[in-house]
Amino acid sequence: MAEILVLVDHADGAVRKPALELLTLARRIGEPSAVVLGAGAAAADIAAKAAEFGAAKVYVADAAEFADFLVVPKVDALTQIAKASGAAAVLLTSSGEGKEVAARVALRLESGVITDAVDLEAGADGPVATQSVFAASFQVKSKITRGTPVITVKPNSAAPEAAPAAGAVENISVEFTGKAAKVTSRTARVSSGRPELTEAAIVVSGGRGVGAAEGFGVVEELADALGAAVGASRAAVDAGWYPHSNQVGQTGKQVSPQLYVAAGISGAIQHRAGMQTSKTIVAINKDAEAPIFELVDYGVVGDLFDVLPQLTGEVKARKG
Repeated sequence: MAEILVLVDHADGAVRKPALELLTLARRIGEPSAVVLGAGAAAADIAAKAAEFGAAKVYVADAAEFADFLVVPKVDALTQIAKASGAAAVLLTSSGEGKEVAARVALRLESGVITDAVDLEAGADGPVATQSVFAASFQVKSKITRGTPVITVKPNSAAPEAAPAAGAVENISVEFTGKAAKVTSRTARVSSGRPELTEAAIVVSGGRGVGAAEGFGVVEELADALGAAVGASRAAVDAGWYPHSNQVGQTGKQVSPQLYVAAGISGAIQHRAGMQTSKTIVAINKDAEAPIFELVDYGVVGDLFDVLPQLTGEVKARKG
């Protein structure tokens, strides 16, 4: 079977969920090989996890450059591994960094790049990717016609499925070509205790309808009851009610959870572009004519300050 390289995202010594989704998708189009970069002492545990989800081979490269410099060391490693292995495709997570790495790798491989895929399937002459385009109004199928396909996949595009494989570890020495952007300091992000927005299976978002920063209290209470991440519309962020890091939309983060709850969000195209690929969408809005109701699976016309506390209470009661 064709070898498919999967760049494994990891943090604090643990594999991030989107990487397991990539390994699952890679099995549809070939034989997955995991690429683990800069993991240090955690490399063995990460390799074992990758093997649990189908990696027949695990390429491991560890060097200070992966932590000390931005993007380029990962590009060097992926490019060199792809050329040496003769890989049939390279898969990465559709994060900001993932897409930048993908573009540079494709350029070096003289190939093409597809970003923000939501599904993958095997084609007669290479992988075929499904993308949501034009603010998620249409779905198209795309394939790369020259060189080694480089594809980034949005988180939550597939459910991770274990499929134990050999996971044979191959240590790689990387020849680094550039050290232009050096990391000079790091500040740990304060944890909210909630899932990462782009990776969460459930997202509860608030918009202009919450009225003020304090209005996000009912949104956060529902999110915590569901074990969900909290999102916000651009209007709420622009008003200073919630951090930009939580903005969902065309100029914020794109999410594709199993369940998306929009509270007090009108549904402007800018917001829809960031969440329209969610599997199930629920909206609460006082305006029955709000555009958000055009794309929801379930809609509630009502005051979010009446509806959300009742919903939170019901969730807690069922969980209890």
